[in-house]
Amino acid sequence: MKNQTIKALFVACLTLALSACGEKDIQSGSEAAPQKTYKWKLVTSWPKNFPGLGMGPEKFAKYVNAMSNGRLTIEVFGAGQLVPGFQVFDEVSTGGAQMGHSGAYYWKGKAPAASFFAAVPFGMNAQETNAWLHYGGGLELWRELYKPFGIIPMAGGNSGVQFAGWFNKEIKSIDDLQGLKMRIGGIGGEVFKRAGGVPVNMPGGEIFSSLQSGALDASEWVGPYNDNAFGFYKAAKFYYSSGWQEPQATLEFLINEKAFNELPADLQEIVTVAARAVNQDMLDEYTARNANALKTLVNKHNVEVRTFPEPVMQELKTLSEEVIQDMAKQDPMVAKVWESYQSFYQDIREYHKLSEQAYYINRQ
Repeated sequence: MKNQTIKALFVACLTLALSACGEKDIQSGSEAAPQKTYKWKLVTSWPKNFPGLGMGPEKFAKYVNAMSNGRLTIEVFGAGQLVPGFQVFDEVSTGGAQMGHSGAYYWKGKAPAASFFAAVPFGMNAQETNAWLHYGGGLELWRELYKPFGIIPMAGGNSGVQFAGWFNKEIKSIDDLQGLKMRIGGIGGEVFKRAGGVPVNMPGGEIFSSLQSGALDASEWVGPYNDNAFGFYKAAKFYYSSGWQEPQATLEFLINEKAFNELPADLQEIVTVAARAVNQDMLDEYTARNANALKTLVNKHNVEVRTFPEPVMQELKTLSEEVIQDMAKQDPMVAKVWESYQSFYQDIREYHKLSEQAYYINRQ
């Protein structure tokens, strides 16, 4: 009897061990069902593997593949490989691709409030915006905005404060913006238009040739890291650091809602955590790379970095406030988002006057 008991226990333990490894069950003869795998396409608004912006989705795909042990694989397509950069939103909305990576201000024609989830002139910086999105109700409003399109948005990276851009003429007063053709989008583009300029919306890959040919008089893009990579110093004379239009630039992951809901809960969590990781990682990278790239532009390429005169900045700030107020009057969702944004901004700004801002002054 003792030997039979030991034998029964041995068989039971072996059965459990083999079953856990996916081998045939000794007693029932059944095999463990293989876990379902998923293959997604991710379209972006950036050139394939473009430094910073374009590497965010590549890292995301890598993280998801590793954390899911290959159960969810994502193929990343650069702008133009599957669809043009400005068709990312529609491609994800219709299900042509399960995911996208872009900037929310590109979709202001579909939803005017989208721009507030990318950048607000003279608004919050990257740290403050992330706090609003993840702990101040911003992300919930963002998802409410995209819900009719069948898209779930997630923050997907940040460049930090962006430079004012490259100009082929010196800016001495607000009048120097009159008639200036500049690549600038989002709310900043509307402000530039009100200042007398001509905003032009175009993909990053077309900026250099447009500056060279004279189709553009000026362009903002990101900052030293990407501006140096594109060689803008060869096409424009004046480089202005006076960031105003994008005190931060939140990028976005666009996820087809139906595709996301088809994933099991653990894969949904992996997607969410990977996006959060990329969002922070990109900001870390830009902070490091911009500092080094600026030294290269100045010391190697003899770029002279300038700042806008104070009266120009004050006028742009006044115009920014007017544009946003007008937008809020014309669109209920803009008003709703702006109320949340402004309320959070007022509180965090007062706190940062006593903390971050005070420290920056004290460490000089």
